[in-house]
Formats: sequence, C-alpha cells, structure tokens
Amino acid sequence: MNDSASTNFEDLEMKYISTRGQMEPIEFQDAVMTGLAPDGGLLLPESLPNIGNQLEAWSKLSYTELAFEVISLFATDIPADDLKKLINDSYATFEHPEVCPSVEVGDFQILELFHGPTLAFKDVALQFLGNLFSYILENRGGKLNILGATSGDTGSAAIHGVRGKPNINIFIMHPEGRTSPLQEKQMTSVLDANVFNLAVDGSFDDCQNIMKTTFGDVPFKTGHSLGSVNSVNWARVLAQTVYYFYSAFQTLEKTGAKTVQFSVPTGNFGDILAGYLAQQMGLPISKLILATNENDILSRFFNSGTYGKAAPVPTISPSMDIQVASNFERYLFYKVGKDASALVGLMNDFSEKGALAVELNENGTVDDLFVAGKGDTASTLEIIKRYKDDYGYVLDPHTAVGVLVAEKFQSPEAPTICLATAHPAKFTQAIIDATGEAVHHPTLDALADAETRCETIANDVDLVKQYVVKHI
Repeated sequence: MNDSASTNFEDLEMKYISTRGQMEPIEFQDAVMTGLAPDGGLLLPESLPNIGNQLEAWSKLSYTELAFEVISLFATDIPADDLKKLINDSYATFEHPEVCPSVEVGDFQILELFHGPTLAFKDVALQFLGNLFSYILENRGGKLNILGATSGDTGSAAIHGVRGKPNINIFIMHPEGRTSPLQEKQMTSVLDANVFNLAVDGSFDDCQNIMKTTFGDVPFKTGHSLGSVNSVNWARVLAQTVYYFYSAFQTLEKTGAKTVQFSVPTGNFGDILAGYLAQQMGLPISKLILATNENDILSRFFNSGTYGKAAPVPTISPSMDIQVASNFERYLFYKVGKDASALVGLMNDFSEKGALAVELNENGTVDDLFVAGKGDTASTLEIIKRYKDDYGYVLDPHTAVGVLVAEKFQSPEAPTICLATAHPAKFTQAIIDATGEAVHHPTLDALADAETRCETIANDVDLVKQYVVKHI
C-alpha cells in the first residue's frame, strides 16, 4: 500500500488531507495547529514516502538524527536547521542517551519508551509537539488554547510539554477517579498559570466525546484558537513512528533477522498506527501484535471484522480503558482504499448503531499484518510477577498486557519487540499486588507532598466550553 515509489525526497512538498474528504490539502504547520479537521475527520499525509532505499543508511543514525530524517519527510514547510533544533531540544529532556533504548528480557526485546519527563511513551511525541507549538506561534503570532482528554499518561506528558510556555493555555480533562493516583498527581501538581486540570464525572470516552464535540463546533474552535495534543494531532503519530525504525534497526542488527514484529498495548490505536505507517513506508515488519485489556473493542475488531461499543471497564491498566479509539478512523481510511465517502459511511454506522463492520479477506482476517489478543487483570498480574521472578524485570501493567499477548504470537523468523509504554513506578498498587513490593522512581517520589490544583466538572460539553472561555 505504499503510495509512492520515489526515494528522491529533496523536492517533496507534503500536504495533508482529511479522512472525510471535505477540506483542501494543507501544509504541515497548518495541520499541527488544526488538530481535528473542520469536517470532523482526522488529518493524514496525501501520500506516504517509500523509504526502502534509505533503510541501510538510516540504521546507522542516532535517535535524534533518525528523528530528523523521518520527520523532515512530513514537515516540509520547516527549514532543516529549525527542525533539527526542535528535535534536539525535545529529546535533551530524556534521561537515557539513546532516548528509547531496547533491552533483552527473556524471548523479547523490550523497547523502553519511559525515559522522558513524565515516565511514559507520550513524552516522545509531546515534548516535540510542545516545542513545535511554540515555534509556530513565535513565527506566526497569536495564541493557542489546547483542549485535551486523557486516560492517564497523555495529560501529564502534554502539560509538561507546554507548561509555562508563552501564548499557550492547556485544559486537560481526565475521568475523575479513573487514572492511577500518581498519574493524577503528575497532572494536578503542575501549578503554572497556563495549566488547567478538569476532573470529569465520567469515563475517558466521555472526556474524549466532549473534546471531539467541542472541536466539531468550528466557530467555537476557531473563535477561541483551540488546538489539540491528543493523538488526533498528526504530529503525535508522526513522532511515534521514529522509535519503530530505531528499535527495528537495533534488533535486526543484533539478531541477523530479516524482519521483526512488534507487540503494542493500545487503547486509542495511536501507538500501533505509528507502527502501521512505518511498515507502509518500507520498514520490514512482518506482524503488528495488538494487545488490549478487558476494554477490547480493537482486538475484537481484528479478530472478527466488527467494531462495536461496549461499556468501559476500569482496570489496572487505565490508559487503555477506552472503548472508542480515536485513531481507528485513520486506519479505516487506508482499509477502505482512501475512499472518503466509504469511510464516512462506516463512521455514520458507528455513530448511529454503535458498531461498524468490514469484510474479512480471503485468509479470514481483517488485515494479514495484524494479530490481536487481550489480557485480563489476573493474567496481567501473573505475568508481572513471572517476569520479575524469572528475569528481575518489572513490567508496568500496560506493558505486561503487551508481553502477555506477544507470548501467543512468537515467530522463529521474526524477533518480537514489545513496547514498554510506562515506568512501573507509576502504577504502585498493581505492582504491589503482583510482586508484593513497590517500585520507586525519584521523579514520582518527589510528588508525595506536592500541592495540587484541579476542578471537578460535570460530564457536560457546554460547561466545559464555559470553563475554557472563562479562563483563557
């Protein structure tokens, strides 16, 4: 499905279109500031470059050098020197010199994505996006009011990406009582004047619905300069594609294999979408292993072809407690051959009936690239304990779901890379329940007595809008 066979990128000018087909193509910086498209769709590049001829050269690069090569293909309206500085500044905040290192644990390579300021994979994208917002506002003028919804990690990573930055306010909604205590503390202990935390009386899906409904009110969105940090923002997904390339190169060199497979714990489909796009660009990925917890709308889809809502269930992996995956529409757009009208028909089915369906292929699958499974709380706790006992490595409960499902799909030809999406110290109770003892990290220990600021609000779009207007 690669859209272009060209490998001469010097004259490439990348434009962005909506999955729903009702807007003219726009450039990268406009796509970043737009977030959700005016027609309610999600933005995607008009085409994906085929980078097959670049793989050998790219495999020798550092993380920041590789990030520049990948991102520059899509951010063609930012001068090279400016983009390099944005990338270098963004990843200078990470604790590990490799930014996203891989470690061998048992049969798997564990890709550690938690070495950023908030100890979660969201930092990889949101440190970059925060600097990108500042860069665009500095050049263009104006203000930005960010409205976001979080099931746990996005909120704190977004807040830490833009805290204290001039001309930016950030409003983050989280479901009251449904994030881990440390996730909540990481958000609500940031007291900068431009940061506003809202605890919504509802689920993450409710928070996400408020956000999407507000962005769907185009006069309100444009009149109040709203922007998005959720993975509806294309720059988020783009930044995440980089670590698929980086870890694949390391694993291929280490093992001598010709291809790899990735196991990705996901609830909102953004992280695994980044892997899908990397594969479409030419990275040799033989399988994407999609792992969900009890909130299994995505694993049910890839096993049956039907994408149907269910009530969200609180679990020990709260960042995946999602039943409406905001990035799924982007994948579906490719699935229907980039046919915007067919995509709109499917999304209307989902909106009206709570379900949509696609036909299975001749192999009886939705997509031969994907396999999928789920892990429940008991099995997740068991695998955390087993990996601690057997390998001395503590998995956070989200990563543990990915490892659990990966064990079902191992391949002798393709080594498996499991994405470690958060540091285990963020989920103290789950780790104690699994292993009998807590894991600590100084960044989190420092929050114990921190002052917090947060406002509880009803699950009501109009009340959230009123709050935003009052505080911008």
